Amino acid sequence: MRLSARPIAALLAALALTAGLSITGSPAVARSDEGPTAAEASDVSIAADTYSWKNARIDGGGFVPGIVFNRSEKNLAYARTDIGGAYRWDQPGKRWTPLLDWVDWDRWGWSGVVSLASDTADPDNVYAAVGTYTNSWDPTNGAVLRSSDRGASWKAATLPFKLGGNMPGRGMGERLAVDPNKNSVLYLGAPSGKGLWRSTDSGVTWSEVTAFPNPGNYAQDPSDTSGYGNDNQGIVWVTFDERSGSAGSATKDIYVGVADKENTVYRSTDGGSTWSRIAGQPTGYLAHKGVLDSATGYLYLTTSDTGGPYDGAKGQVWRYDTASGAWKDVSPVALADTYYGFSGLSVDRQKPGTLMATAYSSWWPDTQIFRSTDSGATWTKAWDYTSYPSRQNRYTQDVSSVPWLSWGANPSPPETAPKLGWMTESLEIDPFDSNRMMYGTGATVFGTENLTAWDSGGQFKITPMVKGLEETAVNDLASPPSGAPLLSALGDIGGFRHTDLDAVPAMMFTSPNLDSTTSLDFAETSPGTVVRVGNADAAPHIGFSTDNGANWFQGSEPSGVTGGGTVAAAADGSGFVWSPEGAAVHRTTGYGNFWTASTGIPAGATVESDRKNPKKFYGFKAGTFYVSTDGGATFTAKATGLPAEGNVRFKALPGTEGDIWLAGGASTGSYGLWRSTDSGASFTKFSNVEQADSVGFGKAASGASYQTVFVSAKIGGVRGIFRSTDAGAHWTRINDDAHQWAWTGAAITGDPRVYGRVYVSTNGRGIQVGESSDSGGGGTDPEPTPTPTPDPTDPRGDAACAVTYTVTNRWSGGFQADVKVTNTGDSAYSGWKLGWTFPGDQKVTQMWNASHQQEGAKVTATDAGWNGTVAPGSSVGFGFTGTWTGGNGEPAGFTLGGEACTVG
Repeated sequence: MRLSARPIAALLAALALTAGLSITGSPAVARSDEGPTAAEASDVSIAADTYSWKNARIDGGGFVPGIVFNRSEKNLAYARTDIGGAYRWDQPGKRWTPLLDWVDWDRWGWSGVVSLASDTADPDNVYAAVGTYTNSWDPTNGAVLRSSDRGASWKAATLPFKLGGNMPGRGMGERLAVDPNKNSVLYLGAPSGKGLWRSTDSGVTWSEVTAFPNPGNYAQDPSDTSGYGNDNQGIVWVTFDERSGSAGSATKDIYVGVADKENTVYRSTDGGSTWSRIAGQPTGYLAHKGVLDSATGYLYLTTSDTGGPYDGAKGQVWRYDTASGAWKDVSPVALADTYYGFSGLSVDRQKPGTLMATAYSSWWPDTQIFRSTDSGATWTKAWDYTSYPSRQNRYTQDVSSVPWLSWGANPSPPETAPKLGWMTESLEIDPFDSNRMMYGTGATVFGTENLTAWDSGGQFKITPMVKGLEETAVNDLASPPSGAPLLSALGDIGGFRHTDLDAVPAMMFTSPNLDSTTSLDFAETSPGTVVRVGNADAAPHIGFSTDNGANWFQGSEPSGVTGGGTVAAAADGSGFVWSPEGAAVHRTTGYGNFWTASTGIPAGATVESDRKNPKKFYGFKAGTFYVSTDGGATFTAKATGLPAEGNVRFKALPGTEGDIWLAGGASTGSYGLWRSTDSGASFTKFSNVEQADSVGFGKAASGASYQTVFVSAKIGGVRGIFRSTDAGAHWTRINDDAHQWAWTGAAITGDPRVYGRVYVSTNGRGIQVGESSDSGGGGTDPEPTPTPTPDPTDPRGDAACAVTYTVTNRWSGGFQADVKVTNTGDSAYSGWKLGWTFPGDQKVTQMWNASHQQEGAKVTATDAGWNGTVAPGSSVGFGFTGTWTGGNGEPAGFTLGGEACTVG
């Protein structure tokens, strides 16, 4: 499955933003030479308690375009992400440590890392070129960050132009390089026609190398007027030939890659004073990488007909003999047989002549990795066909530590699940260990520790090497009062049911699989009922669950839907209101078999539900608040004068009808936090909150009369995460300058069961979980003691019911069935539970219009709330899918409330 790294339409629609585990060691802190000054602690209330922060563990979830090993110190490695910061490898823990969590709201673009450089002469030094977009979406210029303590603290040199960590071409590189002989000299390749830049004082100041003749000319899409696809990708990599210098003297021979298909490699032989195009070089392609094997004197290029990371239909691998000046095409396959470009490139520093390359844009059936042990004269592949579509792999792959990497897929050959990868623009062999290799994909970092088994005819083992690297972009969060503590809506990988915040979830939401989930909600008084909506290449864009998100079934949708939008569930789960992209606001009862357009509310409005009254829904768009009292059928415009621009998010307080908090706006207009206590008829602005972007609720403090309120806001001149235990009269900042995570405006929610716990969305650093050291007397709600219930499959008499069970579809290992229950008695059912025992090893995988539990062969199906009342003579139906192996016989009997039903 292809992962999109932050869709551009969504960026344009939402301020150019869509989008680890606890930090090992001391958190990184910014000390910027330029840019906004960090707030002093005295500017904001400091809590009597302190908060600890960690990620709700997912492991990965986004594109890793660069991995950099230090070549003078073993086990020192870094990884860069396109929107989620930079990381350092922790060898004892075999995990990644985040380094840029200090990046603040005003400089959110610095969380996009376009390049990294680790100093060979002094391994304590590391540099990061940061900036997310080169167009107006990013409000600040790029910078080169420098650290003398391996990323524990940083200083910044702001550049006179922008950098594009999430722009086209971001997998090329590395654009930033430290001279291995004179480490005070650094080079940086700039985008947007800004040329080549150099620092001679260890990154403190930078100036353009005016003698460099070519700033590049390639753009992904010259017709794009947004500044995204039409941006010149510029100077894309810098490589030194360390043999041409000595310690303390600048390296003489420097190679530079340029985004120009006819002039893609330049060289200086005098330490950067003069430059010339290398004669005889390949043309018609862009050199994504340029790596020099100093032991052999060969410079290798991986090329593609585009800049990537998604596209690329043709490519080659070339070798340049720096001694003779001869070029040779050493491509692993003939050009005519490629349908992809090459990018990932690494040489084995322990074994001269050994190199590897990736077919980064081979989406189907899988990415490909190539290896040569004779300087490119011959190659072998990570996998090859035996007889199509069967393939033979030189590797084994174990994703048990991150099981969702299989996507729950069972593809037909030659595809496999999990995939070897996609968007594989970075691949690095450990310079100290020929057996260790890491490579980045669109979702994770894979690696191996027995790579040389490739050469001996054995199989090398690939596993995720991504622990601690949390890169998801978070769109929505929900914390139900029972069931899983957290449900997440994520960009690119859909979202998860987090039953254990410290464990990787087994699988993302499926049935349907959504590329990005844009909104989710649960029924406040029936939290087993959950709905989610999102973006996908085709319908469906909506899914329902009746068991708190453990299993899902696809819903139908109104015509015209093109994207997820927002969705709300009635307080009791009896209906839903959906405001999708591409269509009007619609409502449904049940689970979306039929949709009816709502009236009185504009398309594109944000929708939410009242958390007590199941008939009441709310909407907002362009400064006007809308209210429905008939389950979303009709809306009426109520309060006006609210923010007319910017992002606006609102939530209704659980357990109280009509208590609504609204956050949002823009600095060019109205911006802040408002509250309504009359169901949106009027709102009052909080004078003590300057700006706010998201709001949520959690368990009340001991003795407090109101639930805890959490906001991502600017209060007292300080941007941060704040909490109030007295309905907004006073606020306390609960994060600190080391934990800011750039942009946190999409979603925030407290935990209704644990006082002080808060879940915070980020745009690339996953879900942050804050835990208070002060229980506030609130403590943790004990789980209720379950009330014993009769065994539903143990008949104790005759029930007034008749059941029909019909298998509607069957396939190898799976089936679908419909069940109808008819009330044959004289009084209505007020809630129902139907039980049966499978005769074989069948397992229910998902159920709709009812929830289910299964222990061994025994199954109990429970009404969904809205269909719990069944009048005499009426019927209720539900369906499910399941698996089978030995047989798929029908149940012999059914019970309702423990009493036998008539079957037939």
